[in-house]
Amino acid sequence: MDLMTAMKISSSGMSLQRTRMNVISSNLANINTTRTPEGGPYQKKMVVASAVPVAEGGFGQALDGAIREAQVVEIKSDKSQPKMVFDPSHPDADENGYVAMPNVNVMEEMLDMVNASRSFEANATAVNTAKTMAQRALEIGQR
Repeated sequence: MDLMTAMKISSSGMSLQRTRMNVISSNLANINTTRTPEGGPYQKKMVVASAVPVAEGGFGQALDGAIREAQVVEIKSDKSQPKMVFDPSHPDADENGYVAMPNVNVMEEMLDMVNASRSFEANATAVNTAKTMAQRALEIGQR
């Protein structure tokens, strides 16, 4: 694996984490949305990711696709039941006074956000390390 492949893998991880952060932000922004264009309350969104082989020749092919990068496969909705909250004054309350609220848990979203942030930082550190290694290799070549 060369330095460019290492950077490509890390950048795919950074892209995945950025997508996760955008989805988490959307979930948190819609935590009180009880009416959507599709009907009903907002449904929590989740990122589905997969590891795909890095397209490279030589050594990577010799490893039979063992070197993989992250890729977003799908952003899907969580189909779990909405939280029912008693609030008869709400305009979307049913005849019993209950409102269907989005199935978004603030604590879970915050934990996912911290996880995505830390993963992004780890991938950024890997890119910087690869960059430093390339610079040092160039310095060795100048001597």
